[in-house]
Amino acid sequence: MSAANLFAAIDLGSNSFHMIVAREDDGYLHLQDRISENVRLGNGLDEHNNITPEAESIALACLARFSQRLREMPSHQVRAVGTNTLRRANNAHEFLRKAHQILGHRIDIIAGREEARLIYLGVAKSQTPAKGQQLVIDIGGGSTELIVGQGITPVQRESLSMGCVVMSQQHFPEGVINPKNLRKAIIYARLILRPVARQFRDLETELTLGASGTIKAIAHICQAMNWCEHGISNAAMDKLHHALLKASHNDTLKLKGLNNKRRPVLAGGFAVLYALFKALHLQQIEVSSGALREGVLYELIGRSHHEDVRQNTVQALIRLHNIDTQQAQRVKETALRLLTMLKESWQLEGEDEKNMLSWAAQLHEVGLVIAHAGHHKHGAYLLNFADLPGFSHFDQQQLAALVRAQRGKFPLKYFIESLADELHNRVTRLSIILRLAILLHRGRNQQPLPFLIVKLTQNELTLGFPQDWLAQHPLTHTELQRENELIKQCHIRLVVT
Repeated sequence: MSAANLFAAIDLGSNSFHMIVAREDDGYLHLQDRISENVRLGNGLDEHNNITPEAESIALACLARFSQRLREMPSHQVRAVGTNTLRRANNAHEFLRKAHQILGHRIDIIAGREEARLIYLGVAKSQTPAKGQQLVIDIGGGSTELIVGQGITPVQRESLSMGCVVMSQQHFPEGVINPKNLRKAIIYARLILRPVARQFRDLETELTLGASGTIKAIAHICQAMNWCEHGISNAAMDKLHHALLKASHNDTLKLKGLNNKRRPVLAGGFAVLYALFKALHLQQIEVSSGALREGVLYELIGRSHHEDVRQNTVQALIRLHNIDTQQAQRVKETALRLLTMLKESWQLEGEDEKNMLSWAAQLHEVGLVIAHAGHHKHGAYLLNFADLPGFSHFDQQQLAALVRAQRGKFPLKYFIESLADELHNRVTRLSIILRLAILLHRGRNQQPLPFLIVKLTQNELTLGFPQDWLAQHPLTHTELQRENELIKQCHIRLVVT
């Protein structure tokens, strides 16, 4: 079968790693492969929040097996995302570098609220649409996501730092289950929920859907034990609560439908779900077949059809911060012209490079909403830490670095501290293009630029203008000469003719 219409999504969760491969046909997904492995990466963090060598070895071996299925698939048809444990791990960059080499595809660490958005997309696309609003709950290994939405559009999103692996580690470390530690675990989960519980209770919903392993496992137990006919009911949760206390230990749990792989983390996951039932006044949860990986897959297919939510996010930022759209468009068009002439020499030929430069050009003045002085630094901070739907941590770091480097002394130290090593050359080159585009439009003149000739010979970048144009624009000429001094530390010499 041709790989042209095959897409793959990989979810590196705190409890399990999942991969799905599907064939796309007129917007519909036809599942080809589904692989899941209990890696329990969340158990593999040491006291310093570093992934241990043992946990890393297990995780990389899993990715090596996944990679066999992906060998014939181009990079733009595969997306891998990392969640809570990789957000927490101090040595995540080192792990991701090794994982990239083994898997053959980049892994994006996504923020909690971005994870929530993608979970909702996966659930909404996998269900018959509800008429009104619906609540989606996903209890993962390291975090729990709550989303209220209508159709495929989320209205409210939250990501909370509690999941079945983390809760089991903290409250049931030896597998012992007793009234004291189960009560403490539920109270702890209620405290985490307390700041958001009211706003989710107040949003009227006609359906509650649960996604991922913990909810699926508990629902399977409830049906196998004949505690409810479908999904998970409030009464069934009370019966499971009693069964856990009666067992007193993970190893002695005698529940029909309980998978042995789920046994070590069942009590932690139950505590989170029980707290949710009580805090949100839930009576019934239905189980969804879709989750994060399906959401990643649908979004990936959308990008292949030029439906990129990141562009919508950029436009929303432009409106929110009242950015001068005419100036942004001028800078964008010139930056893309320069990229076209330099992309082969500088190996910037991918769609990612074009997109990143385009978005940075449109948002280069976003920091003006704070202050004119140092607006490039303010803009970088906003883009690095804002909640930007569609953007991974990796994307936001690049975007922030480009905006940070748009003017003044080239911030090589900032690049070293904020970017992965493999990004330095790529982002440096895109930054130089963006700096030149902004410089050429500094006068905010609506007159189009003249025809430019751009050549690169080793480390010498030549910018050629029509006869007498520089003499007629002495300010631009002077700024270009000054720019040569500012980018020398990048080992690039700017020649203006």
